[in-house]
Amino acid sequence: MATVARPDQKLEAIILAAGAGARFGGGKLLATWRGRPMIEAALAHAAAAPVRGVTLVIGADPRVADVARAWVGAAAPSVPLAVVHAADHAEGMAASLRAGMASLPADTDGALVFLGDMPRIPSETAARLAAAFPGPHAAVAPTCQGRRGHPVLFGSALFPELGALTGDRGARAVLDSLGERLIAVPVDDPGILFDVDTRERLNETGASPI
Repeated sequence: MATVARPDQKLEAIILAAGAGARFGGGKLLATWRGRPMIEAALAHAAAAPVRGVTLVIGADPRVADVARAWVGAAAPSVPLAVVHAADHAEGMAASLRAGMASLPADTDGALVFLGDMPRIPSETAARLAAAFPGPHAAVAPTCQGRRGHPVLFGSALFPELGALTGDRGARAVLDSLGERLIAVPVDDPGILFDVDTRERLNETGASPI
């Protein structure tokens, strides 16, 4: 299978970074990961994806936007970055998804959704998902060890469903309802499954929180 996106695809990246990180004790996305704020890892993954632009959805911690703008300016100045504030972020992940989806250009074919607290996504994963993307009515997700991971590429026909989600359920219900329209891309790296919910989880990596 090819591992490059088709040039006619109009893809966007969304990074969900609006949560308070309550289990972590706050400040999660600015915690140190391999010597840098953890949100920078998510930005690097999104910026390297075959997308036209990156949308960062913030909420509980406005400092995340400042760090993101500084990183993009220094490391990826050619990548358009939009920062969207999810005013109802306390509701949960669905609020972040709604805000991100509502901000996308009207001609978007698909959106790669990254989570700000998943710093170990393999660098080639997004391109592999884009290469497997069959069209606007489908979604593509990586799998490892029999489990579905992130990021997930959603076709534009699914945006209304994502925009109607509520609570802290995320997009799992939408994905589970797709049947054969959900394309699985097997990968060997469990980084697609690794998220940081607690300081102990962060410390498992050998990094230290701010």
